[in-house]
Amino acid sequence: MKTGEFEKQLKTTAASVGDFLEDILSSHQLVAGTPHHLLNAMRHAVLNGGKRLRPFMVLESAKLFAGDPKAAMQIAGALECVHSYSLVHDDLPAMDDDAVRRGKPTVHKAFDEATAILAGDALLTLSFGLIGTSEAIAPDLRVKLVTLLARKGGASGMVGGQLLDIQSEGRKRSEIEITRMQAMKTGALISCACESGAILSGAPEEDRVRLRKYGENVGLAFQLADDLLDEYGDPDVVGKATGKDRDKGKQTLAQIYGKRILEDRLDALVNEAEEVMAPYGEKAETLLEAARFVAWRKH
Repeated sequence: MKTGEFEKQLKTTAASVGDFLEDILSSHQLVAGTPHHLLNAMRHAVLNGGKRLRPFMVLESAKLFAGDPKAAMQIAGALECVHSYSLVHDDLPAMDDDAVRRGKPTVHKAFDEATAILAGDALLTLSFGLIGTSEAIAPDLRVKLVTLLARKGGASGMVGGQLLDIQSEGRKRSEIEITRMQAMKTGALISCACESGAILSGAPEEDRVRLRKYGENVGLAFQLADDLLDEYGDPDVVGKATGKDRDKGKQTLAQIYGKRILEDRLDALVNEAEEVMAPYGEKAETLLEAARFVAWRKH
């Protein structure tokens, strides 16, 4: 698959996920019971573009095992709600203090800090509801999926990684510390997306393990690429301010090893992803192209 073809597919999927989330946030049940101001903040957080990479991983992983597309979209939407909530909170003054996200004002800038916090809370709880109430997913699988999402998105996953990132400000970190933080903060949710597709489809444990490992590689590649973009990227191309980690005294592998070594590491992670997914042959090509895109992206 050529890079241009993959990016077109990614954009098409992102549009479909956006339409699904639009429907959810416009549903009578949500609109009727939610304060208008809060709903607008939630919409601002979720319906502002983005690559929708995590939903894409859910949908493609499910497709690899012939999973139900409707059920996969429910999980994809849930993952995007969790990701969006994390960005809303990450942008707050108490954390990264960002004024721009995807070229637009962050939620606390467009509204206020209290509303941003509550909008993030609402998106997180909405995510569990999307899976837990989905009639397209068998009840036993809903339990497995909600449990996985809670673990990967919680204290031992994404949230814990965010804390480790905050605690690193102003001090030197070892490579082991940085890698652990990245695996939790970014890799956990991407790995969750990939494994969720396998769970939904009733794939055997060995397939779940492969998809989990593939997701871990992609998650680490995503964070390393992010570090490179923050250190060397053009803010106009990246769509947000760069140099933030250095300004906050957060040490990254990009600062420690430089551009050349990290690019070699990204190549190695892509190669590992290819090895993990080799048993699936051509059926896994889209997922492999996703790994390449993540590692070599410019924004």
